[in-house]
Amino acid sequence: SSSAVVSRIAFGSCANQSAPQPIWNAIIHFDPQVFIWLGDNIYGDIRRPSKLFGKERTIGPWKNIPRFIPASEQEMRFRYQMAKDNPGYSLLRNKTQVIGTWDDHDYGLNDAGKEFAGKNVTQRLMLDFLGEPQDSPRRKQAGVYSSYMFGPKGKQIKVILLDTRYHRDPLRSDGTILGASQWTWFEEQLNGPKSEITVIGSSIQVISNISATTGPLFYLESWGRFPKERDRLFKMIADSKRDGVFFISGDVHFGEISRFDCATGYSLYDITSSGLTQAVEKAIPRSLVFLVRLGAWLTPTTMRLIEPKCRCKSCTYGQPNFGAIEIDWGASPVTLKVEVRDLNSSPVASVYVPLSELRNKGTIHKSPMKAGEYRRYCTLESNLPWITRIRITFLFYFGLAGTSFFACLECYDLGQDCTILHVVYPLSLSFSLLNLTG
Repeated sequence: SSSAVVSRIAFGSCANQSAPQPIWNAIIHFDPQVFIWLGDNIYGDIRRPSKLFGKERTIGPWKNIPRFIPASEQEMRFRYQMAKDNPGYSLLRNKTQVIGTWDDHDYGLNDAGKEFAGKNVTQRLMLDFLGEPQDSPRRKQAGVYSSYMFGPKGKQIKVILLDTRYHRDPLRSDGTILGASQWTWFEEQLNGPKSEITVIGSSIQVISNISATTGPLFYLESWGRFPKERDRLFKMIADSKRDGVFFISGDVHFGEISRFDCATGYSLYDITSSGLTQAVEKAIPRSLVFLVRLGAWLTPTTMRLIEPKCRCKSCTYGQPNFGAIEIDWGASPVTLKVEVRDLNSSPVASVYVPLSELRNKGTIHKSPMKAGEYRRYCTLESNLPWITRIRITFLFYFGLAGTSFFACLECYDLGQDCTILHVVYPLSLSFSLLNLTG
């Protein structure tokens, strides 16, 4: 707990320790009083090469070996030290309080949950990285969840950092994300001393349910894939009557802001910043970037905040980015501004809201809708008509078929037999576009 007034908080995720990290200059320029890690603080697991064919196949429906395997404790420690020694991050640490949680790659294995055997070792290494005191309760509990209170009475910010890995059931199980002990702790945090603002940090997205419209092409990890857990989360926030709650998240390798108006009686926002080094547009050939941007724009979404000031038409941002929270305590009413910012610390997406609008009425607000009516910021993507939900999948495969067709025509004109090309080229294009996260 700190009694100094806090008005600037930065956050971010997905920082490959082996990659250049110029974004620290932009974060330092923002001059935050607190920096929050939201996971994938290092890439600690080992990623095998993407191989569609051959003896060891790591991608495709016929893959026969895992694409990711855990690293040794010694290798994990080395990678954390590399991250810690980065000059930009070292400078930030010397002037800013750093706190954080983890996601899968610093937990130890891509997409892993409670089944991962090495989690107690990686918990110790992660807390060492954050400089957690040896007598900290976080070193004794099962998981790295924690909370902090900043600022004096009347200007308090509570930060609740969740652990979405240690207790999480398998994907597609609709089981638990937090586990019984963490749920009990979380309820205590929500019903504890009040604060003007409550920031809930989750390594995976809370509000976006975009996998409902990108599947079966690809699926992203999110609370939306555990509907019962997400309903429980929203109900617990509503029942607590806590004001000023919003989410921050990472994981997906692009930045965006999501909004949900039918949970607590006021708009809940989820500001996703991902990643500090890892970003979808860096993972593909530059010539294909326009396809990614077009796909993001065409993908059906009801929760993404669409507003005129977005840098890109889709209101997603696929280059390296960080999150910036600013509170104007001197304004009347007090105002909250949360942005996704680029390498130059310029905003690419933002939400600006008076705190007076974030008042919890203690009820889950769901105004009646007529049959077949769908409302932005209220209707979940998973509840859209099926023909709308599969639009991007249909367009994707239609595009691949067109690519193959024109390749066929070109080969025919040249008098060549390019049957292999017709198969391999669309497949390689497919996996280039779909292999954007992880």
